Amino acid sequence: MGLVEVKEVYVDLGDRAVGRKRLKGKGETTQLIAAVAAEVLEPKGIGRICLRRIESVSQEHVQPFVEESIEPPAQVHTDGSWAYRFLQGKGYVQQRAAVHLGGKRVASLPVVTRVAALLKRWLLGTHHGAVQPAQLDHSLEEFAFRFNRRTSRSRGLLFHRLLEQSVRHDPITYRDVVHSSRNRQVALDWS
Repeated sequence: MGLVEVKEVYVDLGDRAVGRKRLKGKGETTQLIAAVAAEVLEPKGIGRICLRRIESVSQEHVQPFVEESIEPPAQVHTDGSWAYRFLQGKGYVQQRAAVHLGGKRVASLPVVTRVAALLKRWLLGTHHGAVQPAQLDHSLEEFAFRFNRRTSRSRGLLFHRLLEQSVRHDPITYRDVVHSSRNRQVALDWS
């Protein structure tokens, strides 16, 4: 694997448990954090992606995501966050992307930014904004599955892979989807 951009993004979801505000008719939103890793293809383009919900933007939550989704000695392009200070010691080549605009420090990670925008648009467009916080893990898995197979030429193979994965893993019931725990470990499959 060559160059991979990694960043955390904030996803705003409506939460039925919180209810609606009476002021101006706007609903309450719950802000959750998702870690995004996206492979950068040269000369331009996006390769495979990996997504996972994390509890906070700290090294203890970011490090397991990076170690499970990116193999050393890949080049990891990040913002200047302290959460990524472990990369050098784990065999990764880190590039920090920091641009100063108007006195503010802004990270320039265009591939991850594009993937985050597509994810948010997909959540609003396909699901009409109805994804609840408890269902975000499954939605992230589905988006990554669809995105990573967007250029597949063999649709039969796609169906074969889906059946293969459904037989390998324990069944997921409706109750599991609706009441999934926040600490659920997601199996990352780049194949």
